[in-house]
Amino acid sequence: MKHDHTTKLGTLYAVIAYVLWGVLPIYWKFVDHIGSGEILAHRIIWSFVFMIGMITIVRGWPKFISTCRDMFLHKKRLLAIVCASIVISLNWLTYIWAVNHDFIIQASLGYYINPLISILLAVVVLRERLTTRQVFSVILAGVGVVLLTVHAGVFPWVSIWLAVSFAIYGLIKKIVDMPAMFGLTIETMIVTPLALIYVLSLPENAFTLHSFTSTHALLIGAGMITAVPLLLFAKGAQFIPLSLIGFLQYISPTIMLIIGVFVYDETFSNIHLLSFSLIWIALLIYLLSIYKKPMSERTSKVKHPS
Repeated sequence: MKHDHTTKLGTLYAVIAYVLWGVLPIYWKFVDHIGSGEILAHRIIWSFVFMIGMITIVRGWPKFISTCRDMFLHKKRLLAIVCASIVISLNWLTYIWAVNHDFIIQASLGYYINPLISILLAVVVLRERLTTRQVFSVILAGVGVVLLTVHAGVFPWVSIWLAVSFAIYGLIKKIVDMPAMFGLTIETMIVTPLALIYVLSLPENAFTLHSFTSTHALLIGAGMITAVPLLLFAKGAQFIPLSLIGFLQYISPTIMLIIGVFVYDETFSNIHLLSFSLIWIALLIYLLSIYKKPMSERTSKVKHPS
């Protein structure tokens, strides 16, 4: 009975996290009058401030300091964290730019493709072997991307970069294996000085206004809406099987797709439908291949970034 309760609680945490990630485009649309670079800078700065507050509340400073000390003693670990912070920052920048320039559908496609890119990285970097089904799923998704490219006449760089950058980030996080709270704090801590320099170097920025406005509140709130879903996900992942997370992770790009089509009237043609259908089928084949594996072999961790 206790196991069922923790599984339900873990599922609830994960579902809330993915729903929050799914509706995130609406949040960024409220500040689309500000440049994507400035939004990113504030997201980094206020995420760092929020995480420092969280560590203080949970009295996690001794463990956090110990984690930082261990990181600085191991140069490869430090380099990996620096790379992770840079990659996720570029991922955030692309995502914010895509949302505020009416590429929400492309952004959602990126997060559908992401697990398949992760498979390729696992093969190339970690020397993992693919099953026949997994090879077929990657090829099928590739056909979907090629169809979109031919139809649009432009390479869907937003989708591919979001998928590739987050797959690289996930790979680094898997190798480093650091608690979510400390990981996000350190990653934002590394790039916060750059974010501050960028904001202060702008001739005019959102905080040059003399009165406190809703824009200020939204930019400060960017720290909370970045950290809360990640922490909820990390908590939920402790109590539910990886196979269940594999299905739940598609909640957010599906919500993004719906928002792009029905809220912001982005174009969704028959070619889009065909391409997405091929990718959905590819994902289903991939997920079924995971279910076929023994539980002991399901060792990869699913992460989300945005």
